Amino acid sequence: MKRLTLSALVVAAVAATAVYVALKPAPDTSPASPPGDAPGDLVARGEYLARAGNCLACHTAPGGAPGAGGRAMDTPFGTIYTSNLTSDAKTGLGQWSADDFWNALHDGRGRDGRLLYPAFPYTNYTRVTRADADALFAWLQTLPAVEQPNRAHTLRFPYDTQAALLAWRTLYFKPGVFQPDAGKPAEWNRGAYLVQGLGHCSACHAPRNALGASTDPDALAGGLMPGQNWYAPSLASPHEASVADWPQAEVVALLRDGVTPHATAAGPMAEVVFGSTQYLSDADLNAMAVYLKALPQTRPVKNEVAGVQDELRRERGAQLYADQCADCHGERGEGRPGVWPALAGNRAVTMVPPANAIRTVLGGGYAPATRGNPRPYGMPPFAAALSDDDIAMVVSHIRGSWGNGASPVSSVDVQRLRGNLR
Repeated sequence: MKRLTLSALVVAAVAATAVYVALKPAPDTSPASPPGDAPGDLVARGEYLARAGNCLACHTAPGGAPGAGGRAMDTPFGTIYTSNLTSDAKTGLGQWSADDFWNALHDGRGRDGRLLYPAFPYTNYTRVTRADADALFAWLQTLPAVEQPNRAHTLRFPYDTQAALLAWRTLYFKPGVFQPDAGKPAEWNRGAYLVQGLGHCSACHAPRNALGASTDPDALAGGLMPGQNWYAPSLASPHEASVADWPQAEVVALLRDGVTPHATAAGPMAEVVFGSTQYLSDADLNAMAVYLKALPQTRPVKNEVAGVQDELRRERGAQLYADQCADCHGERGEGRPGVWPALAGNRAVTMVPPANAIRTVLGGGYAPATRGNPRPYGMPPFAAALSDDDIAMVVSHIRGSWGNGASPVSSVDVQRLRGNLR
């Protein structure tokens, strides 16, 4: 199967190269920012937009200078290192123009014309307006210059070639600025612009094929995050993370505070709330909530128990829960409102795949610290305290108790995720 995939990509690369001239975009003629924007206003707006896009989260290495890049991003095709966005003239954006930056966001091309890898989500950022791109660039130019050379990516052949990138773009990418839906209210359109564009929610919440592309990203149908093995749940499924029946104020609270009576942000979503959405305006948070609540809903078959555990494993799982979990989450998984989440009826522990429940037991669960929840309660990791088999039994107990009705997990499931714990 892998050979077939590589062969198909090479054939597509040859075909794409043959039509390169026809596909090459015309020079950009989009208007720049309105001339009336004062420089200070432009920079402040750019900083806000960078928060909306959570730019520094990826472009800052652990312990590194903000925006100087160097963070390793693991993909199924190898490792990509994020670039330096500071104003350094040698290794950053110091010699870039606003047009160069627009071309990177809108068309996925570097200053030298080379095609960029879609780990930089230009498939979403292509929808950003020119005015917002100019504001972002104006703010990035104020980042203190840090001379930090950009690390070379370590990708396998043929994924490390421009021909392969051209083939991928031919199949899966078409530049295009966001177009408002005239049949929808302004608030819905603003939410769509943020979710589809700067927020790049589909980068996590959409399934991907063998070549890392999503054919219907705006459906936000959920997917396993490559290289991390967290599952970003479907935002359109009532059995996963749909908010269609939530009060709008609670959707806003989850994005702003990271916690509501219905859910707690954890894992990668906690990072998004911590670094991005908690800083958005009430108007933008409400717009996102309106859009997310209006997503067309899917109706998948509920995850019923498909596996069978013997009596000894069921008893062992129940005992482990009583010993390790019940003090916080309650004897019947009822939790404690505002402190520890309930597990009974909790969609996060019954989803397929069960990656998030297992990873939380292994690595702990931590809500983001926000202005609305400045001292969140956390859950300690059990990776060192419990064996793979113990974790499988206790997670199976949680997934199958108090009416949850989800299938059990195996020690092999736990072992696979333990090896990818990060």
